Amino acid sequence: MKVILHDLDHSYDEMIGSKCDHVLAADGKYAPCQGCFGCWTRHPAACFMKDKLQKVCRLIGQADELVIITKNLYGEYSAAVKNVLDRSIGTSTPLSTYRGRQMHHTLRYGKHDLWKVIVYGDTSEAEQNTFRLLAERNALNDGFVRSEVVFLRDITELEGSL
Repeated sequence: MKVILHDLDHSYDEMIGSKCDHVLAADGKYAPCQGCFGCWTRHPAACFMKDKLQKVCRLIGQADELVIITKNLYGEYSAAVKNVLDRSIGTSTPLSTYRGRQMHHTLRYGKHDLWKVIVYGDTSEAEQNTFRLLAERNALNDGFVRSEVVFLRDITELEGSL
């Protein structure tokens, strides 16, 4: 299953929806993570907050391919995208294991294929390097076999990147 998480406006909905199985719009119409860890322990992979991100852990956890479309924010995801990713902590468990010769949380849904980040907006070379490292580390932590980062000079290049 291919899931696309994006912070674009609704004018891109049709094009993005035709390229994947499920779309997560980081539109800010949900609550931020409260840090209660309930999605880890009390009700695994489900948030206690009853909004559109209540089951985001399950959706991202079952994705073979996760594509994140984000505006560059100093070499980091946009705040709206980061908020969605924060709410997906339940894709793993509180237990630990070694993965990539490092300690990580045990995956609740097993391995996945691709963590892909498509970045739009001006990016410096340092920000591009930060994004590459961030995508690589996020992929490893969330059980994705590989990561990829694409930098768009102009958002009109988006369709060819999906």
